[in-house]
Amino acid sequence: MSQKLKLGLLLFFIGLIGVFSSLAMDVPIPEEMQKMVSELFTPLQFKLLSLINPIILLMVTVVVGTLLYDKVNFKLPIIENLINRNKLGDTSGILKFGIIGGVVSGILITITAVLFNPILPTEFIEIGEKFKPPLVTRFLYGGLTEEILIRFGVMTFFVWLLFKILGKLNATVYWAGILVSAIIFGFGHLPIVYTLIGTPTTELLLYIIFGNAVGGIVFGLLYWKKGLEAAMIGHIFAHIIMLTGENILNI
Repeated sequence: MSQKLKLGLLLFFIGLIGVFSSLAMDVPIPEEMQKMVSELFTPLQFKLLSLINPIILLMVTVVVGTLLYDKVNFKLPIIENLINRNKLGDTSGILKFGIIGGVVSGILITITAVLFNPILPTEFIEIGEKFKPPLVTRFLYGGLTEEILIRFGVMTFFVWLLFKILGKLNATVYWAGILVSAIIFGFGHLPIVYTLIGTPTTELLLYIIFGNAVGGIVFGLLYWKKGLEAAMIGHIFAHIIMLTGENILNI
């Protein structure tokens, strides 16, 4: 079995753990659909059906990332060493920068929430309180699966695409990949907002896009400079800071 195939399978398995961790949370269903859904499926069946889309996205992004990541000098230092059975070496830099990035992004996201909270629709806040994901989902799906989807898959693809178009691989290309993937991540949260709110306000749309993109920029920088594992660590620690802020500031 080739090293790349091993890497892709391992990343898919890691991402799959995150996907299945979402079974621990309730799936929000619009009121007008609740009766129909309850007649057709049990709650567990509906949850399992909701996993199909993220599993397909995970498969696609793992394939794309595995084929392209090394062509644009991205690294997965810990995972690659495990696959190649090399000595792991010093990982303190990955951990240190991951934690620092996580703290910084968590603070920025919390500040964004504080600034937007007074102008967000009451309906959105109430739904957010009702469907808060548990810790296991935040850490495993958010910290692991989303980094595989967005950084390893989407960001890698856009950096590679720009590299092919421009014929050079410089800081501008990497920053463009970081920003594009972060914005896509923000927009990726809009379908569920439209499903639950119906007609979201402009302020809510800006909050969803900007709030998610802020963290994505930091995680993208970590992926570029220190590897995918640092981005994963950063994402997990961002959730720790956000949870702390939610409890202290009651947001």
